[in-house]
Amino acid sequence: MHTIVCIKQVPDTNEVKIDRETNTLIRKGVPSIINPFDENAIEAALQLKDTHGGKVTVISMGPPQVEEALRNAISLGVDDVILLSDRLFAGADTWATSYTLSQAIRKIKDFDLIICGKQATDGDTAQVGPGIAEFLGIPLITYVKKICDIKDKKSIIVEREIEDGYEVIETSLPSLVTVTREINETRMPSLKGKMRAKKAEITTWGVSDLNLDTTKIGLKGSPTRVVKIFNPPVRSDRQILSGDVSDIAKVLVAGLKTRNVI
Repeated sequence: MHTIVCIKQVPDTNEVKIDRETNTLIRKGVPSIINPFDENAIEAALQLKDTHGGKVTVISMGPPQVEEALRNAISLGVDDVILLSDRLFAGADTWATSYTLSQAIRKIKDFDLIICGKQATDGDTAQVGPGIAEFLGIPLITYVKKICDIKDKKSIIVEREIEDGYEVIETSLPSLVTVTREINETRMPSLKGKMRAKKAEITTWGVSDLNLDTTKIGLKGSPTRVVKIFNPPVRSDRQILSGDVSDIAKVLVAGLKTRNVI
């Protein structure tokens, strides 16, 4: 069984910086980590490998520094890693990113399952996984909290989180699932894995290596733009209510009425 995991290297949440000219994230020189949800995606793939055999391939798109994230993935036990890195990929929105990743997966050809984290912490859009599935024309299940079974490499059964519980879904393979943090506890890299990661050669693909429509990649190929970034104004008119619940409710209602909220 061949499982492909798409991961993203994201800025440390305490170190996010924005380029005010392009309204994109500044990644150079900023401490970065593997997107936490993607760590769970890697673990889910490794557990499937432990149970069903096969191999795990991890793909990431970004600048050369993303090699660090891919080496971390190798240290955990993945078999192959691929970096999509080219200046023409820079500034891609979720649509252009999904398209580029899907074309890399088409080049790989032979796969049974794609696993993505449910969303990236630097954007929180949860759009790239579904976008990849759409470009590839394969089934999609989002917010997966448990992979229950793989039936003869033909179908997958999962538990999918919903607002008031979960639902059990079965779909055919190949397919794509996005996973939540609840799906597993991630493993630590082994010493042997760290040594292998240190020596590993990272396969890198650029625009010339993929069958791409260059009008659909990078910032120029992105149909969405961030036109403005700002901090919400600090409000100083906060009020803390205390006392009997019924009295608090009366004060709250009166305050809402004065603001024409109700």
